[in-house]
Amino acid sequence: MATDRPLLLHNKASCSKCRGALDLLRERDIEPEVVDLMATPLSAQRLREIVAMTGESPRALLRTGEAAYEALGLGHASLTEERLIEAMAAHPELVERPILVYGGRAVVGRPPERVLTLLD
Repeated sequence: MATDRPLLLHNKASCSKCRGALDLLRERDIEPEVVDLMATPLSAQRLREIVAMTGESPRALLRTGEAAYEALGLGHASLTEERLIEAMAAHPELVERPILVYGGRAVVGRPPERVLTLLD
């Protein structure tokens, strides 16, 4: 797939869903730029941009099963979206993955096949 716009896949190397999404892209001869969320955490500003590109709320990008989720009390409905974004920026393990960014849009690859929706 030839494109003048980069495909960015934010992932975690040890994540099976991330590997599945990358495999699906590669099966279609698509080689995205891969950015490991643990090695290169997203800034609060970049998280805001990605949230806007998904059309979802920050909660849609929040991993609720992580220890930091409970420790920081992120389950409270009264928390602002900005507080959730700040928590994800400070604790990259809280960011749902994989996230494919392409053409001004983004999608969380849960299930991994969802990444293909940006390519249609």
